[in-house]
Amino acid sequence: MRDNFDARVDDYTRAMQLAAQSGSLTLAHCEDGGLIRSIYRDLVARGMAAPRYWPDARPDYTESVATERAIGMARATKAPIYVVHLSSAAALASCSRARAEGLPVYVETRPLYLYLTREVFDQPDSAKYVGAPPLREQKDLRALWNGLHSGAIQCVCSDHAPWTLRQKLDPALDVRTARQGVADLETLMPMLFSEGVRKGRISLSRFVELTSTNAAKLFGMYPQKGTIAVGSDADIIVWDRDAHRTIDGASMQSKARYSVYDGWEVIGWPLYTISRGEVIFDDGKITARRGRGQWVRRGKTMIL
Repeated sequence: MRDNFDARVDDYTRAMQLAAQSGSLTLAHCEDGGLIRSIYRDLVARGMAAPRYWPDARPDYTESVATERAIGMARATKAPIYVVHLSSAAALASCSRARAEGLPVYVETRPLYLYLTREVFDQPDSAKYVGAPPLREQKDLRALWNGLHSGAIQCVCSDHAPWTLRQKLDPALDVRTARQGVADLETLMPMLFSEGVRKGRISLSRFVELTSTNAAKLFGMYPQKGTIAVGSDADIIVWDRDAHRTIDGASMQSKARYSVYDGWEVIGWPLYTISRGEVIFDDGKITARRGRGQWVRRGKTMIL
């Protein structure tokens, strides 16, 4: 979403054409900036400028109309697109229709939309839940879980934004300037396993596809990444499916020092992480050496 999006549509379309020609994937954040600006002005005029009105400022139609436009651009350019952090049933339905027509449209959602709904904005500390798009209704949450199960959604990603609580609750911020995003890196997989696999919403194989295999394929890193096979990078997690944990952001690695899921009980937790055959996480402790990371050269997007 950019304020001057319409003025540069030709540039974006050309960029998508070039991406398609090179086998690259175009990522799209789908919210309509013009509509949101108009809604902002109306809310401020009505005295509704506090961050608690964040969901009112960005209703689901501001997401779905932008999603339809992104799909139209994909149709015109023949470019595969990846809709990042999709939040609503309406936008997901648009993507599902496009995929049914054979268009290469892929969907990512993020944890916020799988566990929380807009009711949390009734709380005094509601600004800590701000993300774009915003939290939606219970029907949207159900639609996303159905999409994870059915294959309508290809990836779950953290969109990790480790603001501190002081930064998120800054009283100088309002419905236009509230800081977006939460720390979600360490909680992404345990919560998806606990609420998804353990509760029968998704299979174990879908869990692996959503968090690893599909992303590796879409972003041109498969089979070096995203699979356990001869010649691959030996990136493996050893998982305790019966481990009980209580989410406590203050004890995690993130500098946020809190989690929007604090107090949440989960079952299933990683014991070890192995990267290129080397243990880099050992039962709660990071053991990786500084500088051991390697650049991964990406190939073409695999059409799923």
